[in-house]
Amino acid sequence: MEMENGIDAVTAEKVRPSPLWKLIVVASIAAGVQFGWALQLSLLTPYVQQLGVPHMWASFIWLCGPISGLVVQPIAGYLSDHCTSSFGRRRPFILAGAICVGVAVFLIGFAADLGHRFGDRLDRPMKPFAVGIFVVGFWVLDVANNMLQGPCRAFLADLSAGDHKRIAFANIFFAFFMAVGNVAGYGLGTVSGLHRFLPFTKTAACDVYCANLKTLFLVDIVLLAVIIASALTLVRDVPLVLEKKKSGLGAFFSQFKGEFNHLTRPIWILYGVTALNWIGWFPFVQYNTDWVGLEIYGGKPQGTAQEKNLYAAGVRTGSLGLLLQSVVLAVAALLGEQMHHHNVISERKWWGLVNLLLTVCLGMTIPVTHEAKRFHRSYGLVPPPKKIKDYTLAIFSVMGIPLAVNYSIPFALASMYSSSSGAGQGLSLGLLNLTIVIPQMFVSLVSGKLDQMFGGGNLPAFVMGGIGALISALMALFLLPKPPKHAAPAGVMLAGGH
Repeated sequence: MEMENGIDAVTAEKVRPSPLWKLIVVASIAAGVQFGWALQLSLLTPYVQQLGVPHMWASFIWLCGPISGLVVQPIAGYLSDHCTSSFGRRRPFILAGAICVGVAVFLIGFAADLGHRFGDRLDRPMKPFAVGIFVVGFWVLDVANNMLQGPCRAFLADLSAGDHKRIAFANIFFAFFMAVGNVAGYGLGTVSGLHRFLPFTKTAACDVYCANLKTLFLVDIVLLAVIIASALTLVRDVPLVLEKKKSGLGAFFSQFKGEFNHLTRPIWILYGVTALNWIGWFPFVQYNTDWVGLEIYGGKPQGTAQEKNLYAAGVRTGSLGLLLQSVVLAVAALLGEQMHHHNVISERKWWGLVNLLLTVCLGMTIPVTHEAKRFHRSYGLVPPPKKIKDYTLAIFSVMGIPLAVNYSIPFALASMYSSSSGAGQGLSLGLLNLTIVIPQMFVSLVSGKLDQMFGGGNLPAFVMGGIGALISALMALFLLPKPPKHAAPAGVMLAGGH
């Protein structure tokens, strides 16, 4: 018997750590999820502008991401903790999330065709029905991705059965498969003729860019279906049997209040550093490929045929940059693990230094953008020279280093601080998630206003991000306390980062 999340629980059989191959199979789900995320991050902001949504309003569509992260992950995680289905605790939520992803990407990929069927005019730039279908699909995709990620991470923790080496192994491979999904998604996003493999994707309402996007999302459905089917078939999820039920909203809020009172000053500083760090990241996350297409290549999502072609070429270059960033991310994560293993530098110092690097990278977007605009004023609507492209790709690539740290150190520090204070790790990580999604909501609301105030473009939001990254770097270096020397006791089961 074990005490977990406020309930007394036993399982149908004695829990033992699962073989490593099972951890790898479940961790591979991250590749399917991240493949879809890569497409979403690199291609959907340009696509929605092609449907007629103005640049300054595109950011509001991204509000669903933080809202769903704020609500769906904690609820899905809490319900999966208490699920007594014969199919297992986590597998029902993983399967439901995968089905929702399939529905969502179908709506997004076929939004233009469905909108045309419902009455959108091809001779008008604004496609209201297509935009409505796209937004519904986009929001369902965010909800589904959040429904998948929390239970998947928790499933890995369940399979590790408290074995810290297996937990570390599972998380290393989860990060590895995230990088694989990123590389695949961003890499295919750079291919302009992908739709030729599925000729039916190009229609009167769906041009080449739209057809490529549709093809990619159909590939996403197949990839995720194969991975999920393999994981859920090959790996058994031991059903939970409740001896004494203490679930429901009352139990949840009672536990939340008790753990909330145990939060110490180091954890609150950590939350502040994390929030400012993500204010630094989200402007670039939302607008990276749009920045390349709009300001580096001088194209427009709604313009002449030549401007549209330039914009599409810029988006493909931005996707290449994200691909390079993912490769650097994977290498930096492995090197960072070795640095930690050999005590080369402390977590907080390393986090602070890479946030300074993030500040420099965001600052470098200013001279590169000005150089590109100067070139276009002289030579008109032609692609930028190789030098400007190289500078742009260098910014993307170098940002893979702070991104690798951002995916690991905040969560590790949250676990360390909560272990020493007596606060529950599940709720501590859940609150850490709030410090990620609330800044995303802030950036989504503010970036459109900055766009309007400064006459269009992405640089004002990038400057705001650079300021946030700089403050977070200084806080990490000078305010964040040293983590405790001793890790969590062996009996503590790490949560899945809901």
